Amino acid sequence: MDGKKQRMSARMMNSKVFFFFFLFLLLAAGGCARHENRLMEVTAYCGCGKCCGWERGAWKHLKLDVWNRYVSKGKQEGKKYSGLTASGTKPQKTSPGLLSGDTLAHPWTAPYRLVCPWRWFSEDGTIAADTKYYPFGTRMLVPGYGWGVVTDRGSAIKGPDRIDLYYNSHQDALDWGRKKVKVRIER
Repeated sequence: MDGKKQRMSARMMNSKVFFFFFLFLLLAAGGCARHENRLMEVTAYCGCGKCCGWERGAWKHLKLDVWNRYVSKGKQEGKKYSGLTASGTKPQKTSPGLLSGDTLAHPWTAPYRLVCPWRWFSEDGTIAADTKYYPFGTRMLVPGYGWGVVTDRGSAIKGPDRIDLYYNSHQDALDWGRKKVKVRIER
């Protein structure tokens, strides 16, 4: 009988160790992220000259070099426009992955996402924010847009309650307009 009791207590001890190890992994994986919800004024922009302040050609070349883009206002006026964000990355709109709610809502996108491996995983969009309050790399979930990362800043984006979302087209940015939405911020 003593052997049976010892084996049973050893099993119980192993199961307790397994339980606490599993609990530790669960807390370590998901319990460390801090987030807050904040009501913010959200606008949108694109990479066009109206939104980003550039124009084709320079006056020093009599506007004949139309293939080049130059900053048309601000401190950088007259310098070449690179199209990169303030953090040095290329701006992008949020892109849902293969295993997303968007694929369920729009099933005709599944074959395209299946065939193109770069479409399997979701990508965060570009958000412009005041970097005094939200440093580069801060993730935000904006209802109607999806997940985005702060990688840009704008001259009109000031304060903790104002962000700007990147869209690929000017019409999509205009369609978004100006909204007040509750944004989830992960730091």
